[in-house]
Amino acid sequence: QVQLVESGGGLVQAGGSLRLSCAASGRTFSSYVMGWFRQAPGKEREFVGAINRLGGSAAYADSVKGRLTISRDNALNTVYLQMNSLKPEDTAVYFCAARLEFELRDNPNDYPYWGQGTQVTVSS
Repeated sequence: QVQLVESGGGLVQAGGSLRLSCAASGRTFSSYVMGWFRQAPGKEREFVGAINRLGGSAAYADSVKGRLTISRDNALNTVYLQMNSLKPEDTAVYFCAARLEFELRDNPNDYPYWGQGTQVTVSS
């Protein structure tokens, strides 16, 4: 089991930046592929990006490529989501998620462990 806690959300103007953090506890953090997802009101949860166990490879949704970057620090048991050039359509609750298998997946059903989410609001 792994427990996940997100932080760093808030209100930001369009064009601004935020960095989200997800702290993990429990089994060895480096055993997990970590993903970020988001869910806007009235919409389904959607894939933002994922990073492999050692942090050497990441995958992103087309809508965020070039603006959002995932990184991880296995020594600190933390994964980050750096968000730049934010747009109002980025407004959502952002969740981190974990899976033990090594593949990067974009389906939320492939991630058994989830944090509680952190709200990001981008004003125009």
